This record gives sequence, structure tokens and C-alpha cells, in this order.
Amino acid sequence: MALDLLPSTPIDYFASLVHSDGDFALFEAAVSIAQDEYPELDVQAVLLEVDQLMARIRRQVPADAMPLQKLRIFNQFFFHDLNFGCNLNDYYDPDNSFIHCVLRTRKGIPISLALLWMELAQGLGLSVRGISFPGHFMVRVSLPLGQVVIDPVDGRSLSREDLSLRLEPFSRRAAPANSFEAPLGFYLQAASPRAIIGRMLRNLKELHGRQQDWHRLLAVQERIVVLQPEAWSEYRDRGLTHAALGNNRQALADLECYLVHAEEDVDLDAIAEQVDALRRAEL
Repeated sequence: MALDLLPSTPIDYFASLVHSDGDFALFEAAVSIAQDEYPELDVQAVLLEVDQLMARIRRQVPADAMPLQKLRIFNQFFFHDLNFGCNLNDYYDPDNSFIHCVLRTRKGIPISLALLWMELAQGLGLSVRGISFPGHFMVRVSLPLGQVVIDPVDGRSLSREDLSLRLEPFSRRAAPANSFEAPLGFYLQAASPRAIIGRMLRNLKELHGRQQDWHRLLAVQERIVVLQPEAWSEYRDRGLTHAALGNNRQALADLECYLVHAEEDVDLDAIAEQVDALRRAEL
């Protein structure tokens, strides 16, 4: 009878994992994202595979190892022995965002590599957090003598100078001349689990949107709305995707929701015109 309590669809399963910030299942939710593309994916089997990797790593770490020693041994194992790294040859392949594919190919993008790295590092007792740095997701490790920022594509620790150089192009684009410039520390704050999954999903949203792959885009947008139900611009974007697919009623519901909740967005008039056109089409 307990089986009746299990989520009936992948999106229901995802919703159960991200429902509460108090017990947000970050890694499991990240693995489950791939179920849209791989509906037969066994998430629990992927988690077991990661547990087996964890057991291999633990055998290499002395019981009395200090955190810095653990970090060095782990990075050697993850990046050199297992050869995890960035898929530079096909960076925009959606599989790079799917944890089970990263486990198979040993290649991914910064955020998927970071999630796997963090899951294993935490299993060693290291204190790690994700950092939603502009353009390149990173991880932060708390050690007795301070904090270290790690690039999850190669395990390299990054100095303040390294980070400032990486931030510079984004700072120039984002800020007008003479405006307030946020200090580097602002960009090194720990990202919440919900924000991390949101970034993963928006990466896929951008990929599918660029290719006008409406069905795959819609599946990702469904998850974003479940994850962040008060991100009203996501209702607009999902509504536009529904409209592209000819789902007029669903498009109307989403776009009308956006118009009700959005405040002073520059596209309100354009969306209102779209809503009028959809209403006429439904007559």
C-alpha cells in the first residue's frame, strides 16, 4: 500500500524533492532533472553509483587525515584518477547537465561537476558550498585556516586576483559607468540549494530556447515553475512556449498570471497584446 504514496510522475517526484527548503534534496533533485530526457532513468541507481564512488574515495583517505589533506587526496582522485573535467569539445550538449551522463562520460559543465564534487566531498566530512559566480559555477571549502574557492572543472584553488579577473568582464557589462560596484565577496556568497537547481534548469532553458526546441523547453519550464512558483517572468516564458506549440489555453493562463503579478516590466504592453490575440483565436 505504501507504493500508492510515491509520486506518480517525474514532475511530481521533482516537486516532492524541492518542496521544502528545510529538507531540500539537492543532489537527488539534480539527478532527477534528466528524467525529462531519459524517462526510464533510475534515480536511486544513480545515487547508489555515487555511494560506491564514495566508498572508493574513503579507502584512500587516512582515518586521521586533516581537512586540507582530505581535500588534496580527493582532488587527486576526482580529477586525475577518475578524470572528471569539462566537456570542452561539446560544451552545449544538454547531457553535460545530467548527472548520470557526467558519471558515464566523466565530462560535464561547471555546475554539474560541482554538484557531484560537493556530494562526494561532503561524504568525506568536508564543509563545502556552491557559489553561483557569474559565468562559471564554483565551490567553496571551509578549512581550519580559512576558506578556499575551487574551480570544479580542474580542482584548482583560485586566488582573489584570479577571481577578480574572471569577474571583470561581467562587471563591465552589468554596470553603467560611475555606478556602484559590488565587492568581490558579494559574488562569493553560498548559493542556496534552490538557487543551484534554478541555475541548472536555466542553463537547459537557454539551450533549448536557442534551438527553438519547444517540447524540451516546456519540460524544463514546468520544473522551473515548480521550483520557483513566484518567479512570475517564468510564467510569461512558459506561456510564450505554450503559444509556440499552439497550446492557446495554457498560454493564456500563464500570460494572464504574469500580467496580474508583474510590476512595471517593460514588456507588459506586448504581452497584453499577445493575450488579446490568443483570446480572439479562442473565440
